[in-house]
Amino acid sequence: MISQGGGGSLNALITAAQDATEPDALSRGFALLPLQSLSTAAIDLRLPLILTRTELGVGDELPGRAGAGLELLIRLYGAGHQVTHLPDGSTGTLAAIASGAISHWDALLIPPLAPIEALASPWAMPWLSARLRAPDGCPWDREQTHLTLAKHLIEEAWELHDAIEAQAAAPSAATDAAIAEELGDVYLQVVLHTQLAAERGAFDLTDVQERLAKKIIRRHPHVFGEATAETSREVQRAWESVKAEERAERGDASPKSKSALSGVSRGLPALSASRELQDRASAMGYDWPTLDGVREKFTEEIQELTEALEAAGNPDSITGRGATSAATLAAAQDELGDVMAVLVNLGRRSGIDAEAALRGANEKFRRRFGEVERRAAERKIDLKTADFATLDTLWDEAKAAERAGALDLKS
Repeated sequence: MISQGGGGSLNALITAAQDATEPDALSRGFALLPLQSLSTAAIDLRLPLILTRTELGVGDELPGRAGAGLELLIRLYGAGHQVTHLPDGSTGTLAAIASGAISHWDALLIPPLAPIEALASPWAMPWLSARLRAPDGCPWDREQTHLTLAKHLIEEAWELHDAIEAQAAAPSAATDAAIAEELGDVYLQVVLHTQLAAERGAFDLTDVQERLAKKIIRRHPHVFGEATAETSREVQRAWESVKAEERAERGDASPKSKSALSGVSRGLPALSASRELQDRASAMGYDWPTLDGVREKFTEEIQELTEALEAAGNPDSITGRGATSAATLAAAQDELGDVMAVLVNLGRRSGIDAEAALRGANEKFRRRFGEVERRAAERKIDLKTADFATLDTLWDEAKAAERAGALDLKS
C-alpha cells in the first residue's frame, strides 16, 4: 500500500500517474521512490519521478545540506517546478507543497527535466562529457587523451588545495563556494577520463564507483566488519595490512609491487611524497620511538650536509664559486635531500604538514618582499644596487609591519 490515506495500491498509483500525463510518457521509463529514500537515491532527473508520501525516520536523511524531503526536491528541480498530486490529478508547484499550502496528496508525479536543465543530477556530467565528445561537440574535447588531460588533473588538484587553505584561513560563504567550484573542476577530470575509457570499452563511471566503494568497505573492516580500531594509528596499520593482502591477491610476484611504498606516485610533489612514504613506513612499524630521535637525526644530517658542502668547496652561484667537481656537488645534493626528508619527518611527527608549511613560507616571503619593494620605491632605493645592510633593514621593517598586522595577508 502507498499510504493509509486513500492512495490505493501501487498499480492504482501508476494508473493515476499515466492518466495525468501524456500517453506513453511513463513507458520510456520512470523512477518510483518513497519520500524517505530521496536523499539516498541517485535519481535521474531526466526521467519522470513518482514520489510516495512517507514520514522520515531516523537514519533516512543524509547529514548536512543533502537533507531529505521536499527541500531537496526544490534544490534539484526548482521551487517553481509544476508537479501533479496523486491520486486526484491536481497540480501545483514544489514551493507550494513544501510550504504546506497544498497537503492533499498521497504521491507526486514530478515531470522530468531536459538533459541540459538536469544539472543537479548525478548523470549530468557524464551526459555533458559524452555530448562534448560527440562528432558535433567540442573540437578541443574530441582531441583529448588520457595523457593530454593528465596535467589538468594536477593543476585542478592544486587549485582545490589553494581553495581549501583559503577557506581554513577565512571561513565564509565565498570560500565555501570556491571549494565547491574547485571540487567540480576535479570531478570534471574524473568524468572526462572515464568518458574516454567508456568510448574504447574499457570501463565506465559505474565501474569506477563500484571499485572505489568496494575498496573503501574492504579497507575499513572496523566499520563494515568485525575488526576494531580505536585510534587513527590503528586504522593506518589496518589499512596497510589490507593493502598488502590486496597486492598478494593480485598474484604479482615482483618485490617492488609488494612493497608498502609501491603505490606512492613518483609524480607527487617531493615534500608530499616524502610525507606519504614516511607515513606508510611508520604504519608498518618503521619509525622513531620518540620525537627526540628525529631531532637528533636532524642535527646529524645538518652536520653531514655541512661536511659535504665543504668537500665540494662551498660552491656559491651568486659569487661565482663553483664546486670542486660534479661528484662532490652531487654528494652535497644527496645530503641536502636527507636534511629535507628529516624535516618532513619532524613535521609529520609534530602534526605539521611540510608541504603546507613551505607553501605558507612562500606566501609569507611574497608578502614581505612586496612590502620591501613598496618601501624601497617610496624612498627611491634601487634594490639592484642597494647594499645588503639597506636591504636587510627594509626586510626587518617589512617583517615588523607584518607582525603588527599592517600588511595585507592576501597580497
